[in-house]
Amino acid sequence: MNRTQPITLLICALGGEGGGVLTEWLVDVARHAGYAAQSTSIPGVAQRTGATTYYVEVFPVPLVELGGRSPVFSLSPVPGALDAIVSSELLETTRQIGNGMSTPQRTLVITSSSRTLTTAERMQLGDGRADAQRLLDVLKAFSREHHVFEMGAAAREAGTVVSAVMLGAIAGSGLYPFPREAYEAVVRGNGDKVSKMAEASLRGFAKAFDAVNAPRQQAAMVTGLLASSKDESPAAAALPQAVASLFPPAVHEMLALGHARVLDYQDADYAQLYVERLQKVLAAERTTDPAGAHAFAITREMARWLALWMAFDDIVRVAELKSRASRARRVRDEVKAGEDDLVKVYDHFKPGAPEFAALLPPSLADRVTAWDRRRSTPWALPLKVGSHSVIGMASLRLLASMRWLRRRGQRFAHEQALIDRWLDAVVKGTQAHWRLGHEIALCGRLIKGYGSTNERGKHNLLHVIDHLAIAPLPDGTPGARAEAIAAAREAALADEAGTALDATLVRHGAPARPVREQPIRWMKRAPGSATRAL
Repeated sequence: MNRTQPITLLICALGGEGGGVLTEWLVDVARHAGYAAQSTSIPGVAQRTGATTYYVEVFPVPLVELGGRSPVFSLSPVPGALDAIVSSELLETTRQIGNGMSTPQRTLVITSSSRTLTTAERMQLGDGRADAQRLLDVLKAFSREHHVFEMGAAAREAGTVVSAVMLGAIAGSGLYPFPREAYEAVVRGNGDKVSKMAEASLRGFAKAFDAVNAPRQQAAMVTGLLASSKDESPAAAALPQAVASLFPPAVHEMLALGHARVLDYQDADYAQLYVERLQKVLAAERTTDPAGAHAFAITREMARWLALWMAFDDIVRVAELKSRASRARRVRDEVKAGEDDLVKVYDHFKPGAPEFAALLPPSLADRVTAWDRRRSTPWALPLKVGSHSVIGMASLRLLASMRWLRRRGQRFAHEQALIDRWLDAVVKGTQAHWRLGHEIALCGRLIKGYGSTNERGKHNLLHVIDHLAIAPLPDGTPGARAEAIAAAREAALADEAGTALDATLVRHGAPARPVREQPIRWMKRAPGSATRAL
C-alpha cells in the first residue's frame, strides 16, 4: 500500500439500495479508527438509465502519525487511479470499467452478479439483455482482483438492504486497515441494545464478509454465478422417463422445461401433443443430420419456442398465475411483511370483447367480435379484484378453473392451426437443408407478448414462411433462403414498426407485408366545443 496516497474507492448503487448510508458508514469507520476520510457523490438519473456513484478517499496513515498535517483529498474519481470499485449491478460495473476507472494493475473490483435491465434492454422486441458472460470477461480483464456474487440474494436472505452486504464485502476484501469489529460497531450503532434493523444489517454484513474473505467460498460463488446465469429450471430428471427415452440427451434439458410448462398450462393430453409435435421435428432433423453433429439444435429450439407458443396467454392463464400461493408469498417477501402483518393486494384487469370471445365457440365468438367492431369505442370491463379477500381470490380461482373452455374456444383452434403451419414449415425446411430448418425454427422468437404485439408477431412469422421459405425466389437455394429468413427475423425483432422487415423482404425478392386495414371510429364532438384551427 502506498502510504503517501489516499485509498480510493468508487461505489455504484441504484436508487433505494442505500449507497449514501454505505458511504456514511465507511467514513464513520475511518474516523472512529483515527484516519482521515472524505466522500462525495454524483446523483444518477431517472429510472434505470444510470446509477448514483459515491467516491470515498481514506488516507492510510493514522492522524496521530501525521504530526499535525492534513491530507488533501480529491472531489471526484480519476480514471486509472482507483484502488477499488464496489457495485451492486453487473452492467454498472462494466460501465465504469468502460469509462476507464479500472486498471488491471491496480483496481480491485467487487460486484453483484445480479442484473436490473436498462430501458434500452427492455425496449427490444427480442432478447435485448446484455450478455452476462461478456460483461464478466470485461471485468476479469480489467481488474487486479475481482469478487463476484449475488448481493441481492444475500440481502434478501438476511432481511436487509444491499448497502449492508456491500459493506461486508469491502471489509472482507481487506481494502482498508480496519478490523472487522470496527465495521460492525458502526452498523450496530450507539447503545447497548441492537435494533432489529441493525441485526439484519449485521447478518447481511457477515454473509458478504465470508463470501469475499474466504478464497474457497469466493471461487464457489463465481462458479455458482456462471451456472446460474440462466433462469433457474427444474432438473432434466423431472422429465418423465417415457418421454426422455424418445429424445437424445442433448434435448432433455429444454424438453423438460417445455413439457412442464405445457402440462402446467393445460393437461396431460396437451403435453402429449407437444411431445408428438417435437417428434416430427426430431425425425426430420435426423434425416439431414443423422450423426447429431449439430447437437439436435433444431429440436432444442423448437422445444423452447413451441412450448411458449402453446402456452399462450389468456384471461384464464392470467387468473391462474395471480391466484397462486407462490405469488402471495413473493409479494409478502417483496414488501418485507411479517407474520402478523396484513397485506392487501389489488389486481386491475380490463378484459375486452376479444378476451371473452377467445373462450367461446367460433359461431358465438364471431358474433361477439362483430358486435364489438360496430361499436364507436371497443368494449372493455374494468375490474379491481382484491386477491387478499375471500371473494377476490374465489373469483380468480373460479376463472382459473375454466381452462377446460380453452379447447372449445375460438382462439385455441386458431392458435393450433397457426402452430401447425409453422411446424410444417420447420419439418419441410429441415428435410431440405439443416440450416433452413434451423432458421425457420428460430422464427418462434417473433411470437411474444399479448394483444396487438402478439398478433403482429404471428402476422410477420406467417409472411416470412409463405414468401421466403415456400414461395419462389430469385435465388431459391436452401442456403439463400436460410440467409433471407435470418435477415428478416432480425429485422422484425429490431424494428417494431416493421419498416426494416419490409425493406429486407423486398431486398431478398419477397413482397412487403400488405397494409392491414384498421377500423375508423367516428367520435361525436362534445356539445358547445369550439373547432380549433390547425
